[in-house]
Amino acid sequence: MNVPNHVAIIMDGNGRWATKRGLKRSAGHLEGSKTLEKLAIHAYDMGVKVLSVYAFSTDNFKRDPEEVEYLMNLLVKYFNTKFEKIIKRGVKIVISGRKTNLREDVLEAINNIEAKTKANQNGILNICFNYGGQEEIIDGALKLAKDINSGLDITNFKREDFYKYLYHELPPIDLLIRTGGEERVSNFMLYQMSYSEFYFTNTYFPDFDKSEFNKALFMFENRDRRFGGLHDIQTK
Repeated sequence: MNVPNHVAIIMDGNGRWATKRGLKRSAGHLEGSKTLEKLAIHAYDMGVKVLSVYAFSTDNFKRDPEEVEYLMNLLVKYFNTKFEKIIKRGVKIVISGRKTNLREDVLEAINNIEAKTKANQNGILNICFNYGGQEEIIDGALKLAKDINSGLDITNFKREDFYKYLYHELPPIDLLIRTGGEERVSNFMLYQMSYSEFYFTNTYFPDFDKSEFNKALFMFENRDRRFGGLHDIQTK
């Protein structure tokens, strides 16, 4: 099976999943976190090397303060007490996003999980938290500007070289999945998804189980990826 090296998921629909069941939106976020834990293990079992997930965007601070606080507390809880199965698999956990507007306990939890798993080499789980794709490009451009001011020669600078200026130097996204029925990218990993295959599903993320993930992999296997070129069989 032709398995994508880097899969990214916009984990959408947690709140609607809960509302549909007469529950608070927080219940959907909790269920979604459980789904992520199981889904990550399955992805690595299938041969995926890098899994990136959209957990909290820079724009999510516009939501109800109670929901924002719950999401912050959920992240601290999971980084401090959960993800043990993922860590035991030798997966490295990295967090992409700005550190501004985050509480001290959130920053501490982020630093701890990254330090705890930094030597792991059996896969990468990239959690995008307080993240925006345009913001990442801006922050990367500012770092590049500093290097240029320090004497960096950019005469032969290529688009591949810019990856090292992003929050983490990860490979390009092969497959982007969005759950929850929406069909947009919502400012997620814009630089890395330039040649991604897209898979949209109406399934809310808490219900996005192994079989749903496999449907996305099957779609990917049957896509003809040309990266701007042509294969032997050309179409009119």
